[in-house]
Amino acid sequence: MADGAPQRVRLLDDRRGAVAMEFAIVSIPFFLLLFAIFEMALMFFIGQVLDTATMSASRLIRTGEAKAQSLTQDQFKAKICAGMVSLVNCDARLYVDVQSYSSFGSYTPTSPLDKDGNISSTKYTSGNKSEIIVVRSFYAWPVMFDLLARSTTRLASGDQLLGAVVAFQTEPFPW
Repeated sequence: MADGAPQRVRLLDDRRGAVAMEFAIVSIPFFLLLFAIFEMALMFFIGQVLDTATMSASRLIRTGEAKAQSLTQDQFKAKICAGMVSLVNCDARLYVDVQSYSSFGSYTPTSPLDKDGNISSTKYTSGNKSEIIVVRSFYAWPVMFDLLARSTTRLASGDQLLGAVVAFQTEPFPW
């Protein structure tokens, strides 16, 4: 029995592997936070790309090209998708809402979500000359790390909702 006590003391005094143990304890939260930061940065990047793609596609309505080409909602959505990077699934996750208003003051922002947290029905108009148009596009971003994204708009599926809005008056095109 006396022989076991010095062995235990030697084991407790042995510091080999302490750094590996400290790294194992600290690395898990560190990498979780690091991946959450990467995902948040990617989400902001995709949000910026969505803004730019929506603005570019909206020019078709503003100049009357959408009306001249008789673009449908799906075709207009495809124009927005063409401006997005290949990191996103436009077909299943992009929603486009284009509506006309009598004046800028008559537009009242509304939530695209219904009471259950799903995207409600969207509308589309190709616009008439000198008409106020509001183009809203929404992308359902799939979340992997929920650490930093708790304060953003959520869908019923748990995805984050990214959105872009462009408001303008169409040109007085001749047709």
